[in-house]
Amino acid sequence: MFRGAVRGDLPQILQIYAHAREAMAASGNPTQWGDNFPPQELLEEDIDSNRLFVYVVNGQLMGVFAFILGADPTYQVIEDGAWLNDALPYGTIHRLASSGKSKGVASAVIEWCLEHCQSLRADTHADNQIMQHLLEKNGFTRCGIIHVADGTPRIAYQKLALTQQRSESN
Repeated sequence: MFRGAVRGDLPQILQIYAHAREAMAASGNPTQWGDNFPPQELLEEDIDSNRLFVYVVNGQLMGVFAFILGADPTYQVIEDGAWLNDALPYGTIHRLASSGKSKGVASAVIEWCLEHCQSLRADTHADNQIMQHLLEKNGFTRCGIIHVADGTPRIAYQKLALTQQRSESN
């Protein structure tokens, strides 16, 4: 089950992000989120803006992610490639993290997000091999390089909803 996160979820959400940072560091990606990303203030802002969601299985929080509909300023310029479709309205997944207690969290999140938009975008650090694998396994196409607010590069991905893929292939 998916639902909007509430402030009462913050202790569990912070634990999930701590687990994710440890897993990232253990897999060779210690710098993308460092020791304290995302900060609690950003998570509170996400909750208050209704863009932070949790994935709940049997009453347990298994995953957390920001899902944002509409243009993302960091995606306006893409280098070394192009978006699959730059005309469609899109949603973006940011800050996806799993508790590590259940398999298939990323796939479930992606499927849910695609039910709410025609096109889905995501980006990740070059060292985040796990996220790159998950995105590609779930049908995303590597589109190029974008730069986040602090100027660091990220690999940009896009996936079109099945209905959109069918109409573009006709």
